Amino acid sequence: MTAGDHKKEDFRKYLEKNGIIDALTRVLVGLYEEPEKPENPLEYLKTFISGPGSATDAEALRVENEELKRKVEELEKKLQAAGITTGAEQTDVGPNGTSSPPPATPPPAGQPENAAVTAS
Repeated sequence: MTAGDHKKEDFRKYLEKNGIIDALTRVLVGLYEEPEKPENPLEYLKTFISGPGSATDAEALRVENEELKRKVEELEKKLQAAGITTGAEQTDVGPNGTSSPPPATPPPAGQPENAAVTAS
């Protein structure tokens, strides 16, 4: 075997080991089995490999995220100018995206939990 043959064989093993050959085979078989061939087969291959819209969705999400960050900053400035604090530092956001109130403070020792506290 020549040096070039070794390089080709090593590269083929690399592709096989990392599932590239199987992935490309699945994509090409999927394209072959499409009843109506896509007008843009390269886009079809990209979509098939990366999932529907993943690259464009990611870019759209990045753009939307930047826009929302700017909007939040703008609204916080407006609130600050109006003398209103956001309280964002005090609010915990739960896993489902909803705000949860701060944890309740336990009553002083010796008082029942439902006892009303009165100022003297």
